[in-house]
Amino acid sequence: MKATLDQLAQLHLFSTLGPEACAFLQPHTHLQHYKRKEIILTEGDPLPEKLHILLSGALQVQKNTAAGKETILRSIQPGELFAAPALFGDTHSPTTISAMEDCQVLTIPKSALLDTIQQTPELAIQFLVIFNQRLQQLHNMIHGLVSERAVVRLAQLIHYSALQQGTASTPTGQQLRTKLPYHQIARTIGIAYEECSRLMKDLNAIVKYSRGGKIIILDWEALGAIASGESKLN
Repeated sequence: MKATLDQLAQLHLFSTLGPEACAFLQPHTHLQHYKRKEIILTEGDPLPEKLHILLSGALQVQKNTAAGKETILRSIQPGELFAAPALFGDTHSPTTISAMEDCQVLTIPKSALLDTIQQTPELAIQFLVIFNQRLQQLHNMIHGLVSERAVVRLAQLIHYSALQQGTASTPTGQQLRTKLPYHQIARTIGIAYEECSRLMKDLNAIVKYSRGGKIIILDWEALGAIASGESKLN
C-alpha cells in the first residue's frame, strides 16, 4: 500500500518539498500496518536501507543490556523518524522497536531519498535539523541519568512528554496524550518500579497518576521548577 500525497505533505520532514518532489516520492512509499505489541525491528537484526516514519499510533524503543535487562529509551509518536542508522550505512538495528498500540509505518528507500535531495537540497537541511534535535534530546537524557536526582528525571520525563506529544484539557488539569505506566517510567529513567511508585505519590499535588499510565498535570509551574532543578519536594 502506498502513502497518499496528502499524507506526505503533512509530515514535517517533507514540509519544504514542492508538489513535484512529493509526486516523485509517492510511488516509492510503502505503508505497513502493525498490531499492538508487534515487533517492527529487533535489536541486532539487519536494517533495510530505508527511511522509517511513524504515521499513526505509538512505538517503544528499548535496548537489552549484557545481563539481559530491558531498558526503555523512549517512545516514538506520529511524524517521527526511527531506525535512522539505516540511512548512514549501519546495517544492524541498535534497538528493538515494538508497537505500543496499532500503528502505521511509512518506509521510503534510501535511493529514492537521495534522488529527491538532488532535486530539492532543502530536504537535506531538514534531516540535519531533525537529527540535531535528536542528539540534543539524547544529551539531556544522558546528563540527567548521570547527574540529576530521580525525582528531577521523573519530572523531566513528564514535562518532555507533555511538550512533545501534547496534552488534552480536563476539569482538573492537562492530561498527557501518551500513557506512561510505572514500568515504562522506571526503565526510562533508570530506577526501580517501587521507587517510581513512591516518587509519583510524592508528586501527587503536582501530577495525578491513574491506573494504566494516565497522567494529569495539576501544576505546570511546580512541575517545570522540579524538572529544571530549581525546586525540591518538601
